[in-house]
Amino acid sequence: MTLWTILWIALPFLVGFSIYLLPGRDRILGRIFDGRNLALAIALVSTAYAVGLFWQPAPLELHLLDSFGVTLMADSPSAFFILTNALVTAAVVLYCWPSGKSSFFYTQVILLHGSVNAAFICADLISLYVALEVISITAFLLIAYPNSHRSLWVAMRYLFISNTAMLFYLMGTAMVYRTHQTFAFTGLQGAPYEAIALIFVALLAKGGIFVSGLWLPLTHSEAESPVSALLSGVVVKAGVFPLVRCALMVEELAPVVRVFGVTAALFGVLYALVETDAKRVLACSTLSQLGWVLAVPEAAGLYVLAHGLGKAALFLTVGNLPSRDLGLLRQQPMETNLWMPLMLGSLSISGLPLLAGFSAKTLLLKQALPWQSLALNGAAVGTATLYAKFVFLPHQSSEKPERWTAKLGLWMALALLLGALFILNLGYLDAYTGSSIVKTLLLIGAGFLIHELLIQRITLVLPRQMEDFEHLVGGMSLMLVVLFWMTWSWLA
Repeated sequence: MTLWTILWIALPFLVGFSIYLLPGRDRILGRIFDGRNLALAIALVSTAYAVGLFWQPAPLELHLLDSFGVTLMADSPSAFFILTNALVTAAVVLYCWPSGKSSFFYTQVILLHGSVNAAFICADLISLYVALEVISITAFLLIAYPNSHRSLWVAMRYLFISNTAMLFYLMGTAMVYRTHQTFAFTGLQGAPYEAIALIFVALLAKGGIFVSGLWLPLTHSEAESPVSALLSGVVVKAGVFPLVRCALMVEELAPVVRVFGVTAALFGVLYALVETDAKRVLACSTLSQLGWVLAVPEAAGLYVLAHGLGKAALFLTVGNLPSRDLGLLRQQPMETNLWMPLMLGSLSISGLPLLAGFSAKTLLLKQALPWQSLALNGAAVGTATLYAKFVFLPHQSSEKPERWTAKLGLWMALALLLGALFILNLGYLDAYTGSSIVKTLLLIGAGFLIHELLIQRITLVLPRQMEDFEHLVGGMSLMLVVLFWMTWSWLA
């Protein structure tokens, strides 16, 4: 398995660059080195590797660079994140298949896929830094791919915030190494408080955790739909996974991670409730859903998988709606074939039985600490209220079959994502108890009722000044102070 791990992690980078090195001008080589084929093949290889990890009896560790603590660790939590990356990437490739995207686009998708996978098996600070920097560059290029003034500005904004966060991270990493002469995550135990605060604030920003992740709504809503699916489905998970890993490996840090998770789950959903732009609603919802992942690190894997598939399906569907304005969508019925995936993705994230979101949310709530239960149940009601915006949109059947063939890429991608949501629902059959089903239906019903009686009848617009470019770095600095105080309080 060690050899396969090395080959698997190196394969996306070798294949990505081979698209340029061996462009294949003749017909045979052109088909072999077509970016779509290679990107889909890479995703399938990652799927096979993730499935193999589930059957691995013990975590696989690779120790590099002698005594510096540079370590790669592939285990069950990694498998869930890797499988999410593989399925979302495959869906995006299928979605873009008929669109005529250039080799450059698929090269960046392959490199992004490989660097995200690398982040999911890193167990040390320095190799994680390299993986996150490659993610920043490839994500920047994908966001800027349309080459419009707006996309270039949003991409530059993302890159600047990301690089600033990683500067904090690098300073914290240097302080950890100076203290323990190791880059391993375990070096955070007993590290200076300011080092932990610097590293954590960088990962909170990279992972899009509220409030440090306020760069996320504009970035994810303005990118092309397949890029938005990648960003919300897997890219932000690369910043969240190290926090989950640290909470599991260093017991003293778990309370800090849990508190930020619960806070993000609550405030993120409140931030999304007042949005009227469909893509911004989905982007702001990601702020909340990532909080759920951090709130209970032990149950993060299945929840990440369910959220990544559901959110990717929603972004791809919303990109094909006649409008992003929910007010207009309530007045103009959409095609039922677009409403169905919109409804299924929304219900999965809300936690409806028979979909993966139900199993994931039930497992997470079961393993939550007593002080988290009330807040997370409240966040679950808020999530259902939020996604009722999509579930109750009017729709009508289309009488033009050619519209189905015109969106063949969309249907292939949705078949993969939604099919996986139904199949993966079997991952935790213990969720199907009478009390769990009744509780879930009551939470969802309460959310739908709040939407019908309250949310639809009020107009509230939150100021977006905190999302302005000049305030984002200031927000990270503020979170640095908060993190230092929290870390000092728990560890002192």
